[in-house]
Parts: sequence; structure tokens; C-alpha cells
Amino acid sequence: MLFMNRVVLISFLIVSMYSNAQGLEKVIARQGKMSFLSYTSVENIKAENAQVLSFLNPNTGEIAVRVLMRAFKFEKSLMEEHFNESYMESDLYPEANFIGRIDNYDASIQDTHTRLVRGDFTLRGITKPLEFKVAIRVVNNIIYVDGNLEILVQDFDINIPALLSPNIAKKIQVAFNFDYTPYE
Repeated sequence: MLFMNRVVLISFLIVSMYSNAQGLEKVIARQGKMSFLSYTSVENIKAENAQVLSFLNPNTGEIAVRVLMRAFKFEKSLMEEHFNESYMESDLYPEANFIGRIDNYDASIQDTHTRLVRGDFTLRGITKPLEFKVAIRVVNNIIYVDGNLEILVQDFDINIPALLSPNIAKKIQVAFNFDYTPYE
């Protein structure tokens, strides 16, 4: 029931966000890419996800991102299993979401430029404010948005057994890139 309420709320927010646009084109990244790296001296844990969905409203700079947790792929299948079952509890929390705004977004700027993004990130049912920089460029009507950010493991109640704590970083490095095309 909680999951269904969350899906309805996110859908409502996305629809509301775009119904406010006054005739300007909306854009979508259907296959955005996201990766994360947990770097420690013992072992690096890296995963990639090429099924990230994101909407951008070029009129307002509003942005929404949905990440399916089970779509992260690891080099080692055991890492993927532990990630989904023990750490993310992907059956209970199948997705992470971000809803925010790109500050001072101007769709007319074609050159690569940097902007600050502010919003709320929800992971494992916990919502925290996030702020990070993105690089934006426009080429042939495609809006490219790339960025990096850090996630603190403790902020999202991710339980790491003491025996494994040297293997997992306290700060997880996240990188993403979205190629936005017109939404139809």
C-alpha cells in the first residue's frame, strides 16, 4: 500500500509539474545512465544502471528522476545480490526518486555551462535534501545533463555489518548523464 501511494504521489507530481508549462516543449531521458562507486582500500564496488527515467521542464528547470534499484548491474553477481537483498532491500524499496529544480536554467544557452541543482532525494523511504552541480549543453535539440554527487550511507539507514564495514565506503560517489529529447 505504501509503495502504491508513493507511485501515485510521484506520478501526480510529474504530471502537475508539466501541466504548468505554458506551451514550451517538455523533454524526457528514457534511458538515462547512472553509476556509483564505493571506493575503499579493501575493495571497490561499482555498478551501472542504463534504465534511469528523467523528465525536464525547459521552461522552469524542474527535474524529476526515477531510478529502478534492480537495474543496477555489478561485475560480481554476489555484489548485486547483496546490494538488492541486504542493503537496498529492493523488494521493499524498488526505486529511488529525485524531484528538484536546476537553478537559473536557461534553455537558450547552447554552450556547456554549469548550474546548481536543488531538490529532494528519496532512497529506502527516506527523503533528504540534495544539492549538486550539473554540466548542461544543447546539441541538435538534445539537452545533455551530466553530474556527480555524493550520498552518505548513514543518511539512508543502510545497515552495514561491522565485519563488512571496511569493504564499503561511508560516502558513495554517484555519476549520471541524461540525454533529453522531446516528450511526445
